[in-house]
Amino acid sequence: MKMRRESNRPLSSVQTLMHMLSHAAERNPDGEALVIVGGVRLTYADLVTSVLEFTAHLKRLGSHRDRVAVALPNSADSVIAVLGAMDSGAQVVLLNPSYPAKELGPILRDADPLVLVCTRSLNEQLSNSEGAEIRGSVVIDEPFASLVRRSRFADFAALSKPGLDELAVLQYTGGTTGGAKGVNLTHRTTALNVTQREELLPTRFGQERFLCMTPLFHAYATATSFFPSIYSASTLVVLPRYEPERALDAISAERITLFCGAPTIYNGLVAHPGFTEKDYASLIGAYSGAAPLLVATLAEWERVTHVPIAEGYGLTEATAILCFNPLLGLRKPGSVGLALPGTEIEIVDAENGTTVLGPSSIGEIRARGPQLMAGYRGRARETAEIIRDGWLYTGDIGELDADGYLFVRDRKKDMAIVSGYNVFPRELDEVLSSHPDVVEAVAAAVPDTYRGEVMHACVKVRPGSSRDAADLIAYCSASLARYKVPAKIYVVEEISKTAAGKIDRKRTREWLITMMSD
Repeated sequence: MKMRRESNRPLSSVQTLMHMLSHAAERNPDGEALVIVGGVRLTYADLVTSVLEFTAHLKRLGSHRDRVAVALPNSADSVIAVLGAMDSGAQVVLLNPSYPAKELGPILRDADPLVLVCTRSLNEQLSNSEGAEIRGSVVIDEPFASLVRRSRFADFAALSKPGLDELAVLQYTGGTTGGAKGVNLTHRTTALNVTQREELLPTRFGQERFLCMTPLFHAYATATSFFPSIYSASTLVVLPRYEPERALDAISAERITLFCGAPTIYNGLVAHPGFTEKDYASLIGAYSGAAPLLVATLAEWERVTHVPIAEGYGLTEATAILCFNPLLGLRKPGSVGLALPGTEIEIVDAENGTTVLGPSSIGEIRARGPQLMAGYRGRARETAEIIRDGWLYTGDIGELDADGYLFVRDRKKDMAIVSGYNVFPRELDEVLSSHPDVVEAVAAAVPDTYRGEVMHACVKVRPGSSRDAADLIAYCSASLARYKVPAKIYVVEEISKTAAGKIDRKRTREWLITMMSD
């Protein structure tokens, strides 16, 4: 029997995020649009005024149908810059501001943005780095309120209404194979994914207060809090940095109704000494995604807060979301829920990729729907490999139960998920192997109760070398984002090989896991 989960509910009419912002501002001009905890508060009139002024600046630079990169920490400026870039007719490139210049360089060369909106410190790093040339930059100084403008009147009608099939977002991801690739998302898919999620995670117009502490450049944050807050004319409350005590205090202080977290956040909060003593009266729901959530964590959160966590699943190549447990319906612990409206999910034989499997059979997860990407930027071959006959092949292994709920069981590739971010062990292999004292290196993901997974590595050094694990971790830190840096490195005499003489990552991973218990 063919097993498929497909919603028969019709999709809402599609309008762009700019349409949504205009509608929200017209209906709720004096309502709070954006709150930065410990910082500024903006009404919808303030937000639109700020966006329009930045839009005008970008248009003078010639942004229409070009790209504008934004690499800012969570702040009012990051929100204004993203919306301003879209409003100017540009495709916004969302980048991690904590990436070192060496890692941002290849991404910037690939994206070739007209301007990069970033902090002064990042701009200086890039200016002193080879291979990270950019055409121009807009420098934002701390405390990140350079773009904020106040106004008693804002011309909401002046917001642009881009075409649905124009490019809206360029989001970089590792995908299902290594190396950063730019995912092209249109205004249609970006807005549509917001309206799709409403069917399973409904919001109340003008009444919600979303708490976001995950990075605003990440697809999870835009899909579960940033864009939905605009759709519902509600308030986006942003923590500049995740700190357990501040996050818990913000729930009551800001009357949070919807909590948007990742598994590492939930793990940290339920383990916090003050977790059971806080006030959760305003909360009505919570979302989790980007990585699997421990069932024990989910149970403890719900026991203390009396608020459900809805878990979901998606990929950047699917804009963000493919499925979610319904916030108001049946939620199954350990499951990532039901397919969004208009979305089909199938389990197929992992070897041939075409034989559709029945209920409770384990195979590769594939999906299709109107939220799939327009393709990887400049990578037609890689696009054709991951989207075949209209189906997105996720590279994840899972099963559908008889009710159509999806359970993600494993990954087909070596990709790890560390704190919700994709990490490819081969990238670490290459960085470690570039050290002059390293003969061979192999990295692998190991389980971690807080981050989901962390990277460990085995390294063989040249005879007579005095390099130790601390030296090699420091070497990685200079070239990799923090979450990619191995938490532990073991200097070994020999690295495990297969019968064919290839490095045996699977056997190395098993050994690394045994070392964790010693």
